[in-house]
Formats: sequence, structure tokens, C-alpha cells
Amino acid sequence: MKLPLVLAAALSLASCAPTLAPPAARGTVDHVVLMWQKRPGNAADRQEIIAACDKLRVIPGAIFLDTGTALPSDRPVVDDSFDVALLVRFTSADAMKSYLTDPRHVAQLNAVLKPKTSRILVYDITR
Repeated sequence: MKLPLVLAAALSLASCAPTLAPPAARGTVDHVVLMWQKRPGNAADRQEIIAACDKLRVIPGAIFLDTGTALPSDRPVVDDSFDVALLVRFTSADAMKSYLTDPRHVAQLNAVLKPKTSRILVYDITR
């Protein structure tokens, strides 16, 4: 009689466990872009940078795109000095290369990102 109750309790607790997204597929590329504003703390500039990044969602080969800002930290291993981060996941390295030369990317880079930022740092990560 106790065994069914124990199993029911275990199953109900297991269903409460958080689920993570599956790992990215082999060959995908994450393109991490950190940007420092020319006018740090300027909310209008930050929103313009984020809006420019959001316009890049339509470029083929990008399967995920999100933006965010630095989370303040007092941990010595954390660099929280940037203003805006962009994360884009691509289906492949070739898809990323096409994205980088796509006229929509080049337009946002030249019209908004370069004029509004003093520094851009990129990390490209493959699986």
C-alpha cells in the first residue's frame, strides 16, 4: 500500500522539476556582441541600439536573436561594463557569414550601431 503512495509522490515532484531547452544542434554558431555606448547611461541611445538589433531578426539563417543589458555584479570574474548585448544563434558558420554581409545588417551597423557605440566586442562560439 505504501509503494503506490511513494511512487505517486515521486512522480508529482518530478513533474515540478524545471525543464531546460535542449542543447543547440551541432554546427550552430552563437554570435555574442557586447556594445558600449558613446553616451553611457543615455536611455534613448540604448533603446535605439536595441531597436536596431531587433530589426535584424528577419535575416535568414538567424534562428534566435535577443538583446539585453548588463546585470550589475560585484563578482571579480564578471565584466558588467557594457551597455547592450546582442545574442544571435545561426544554423551554421556560413549562415553567420551571410548575415554579416546582408544589406539589412550592414545598414543597421552603419546607421545606428557604429554611431551610437564607442566599442563593440564580438565572441563567436560554435558547437
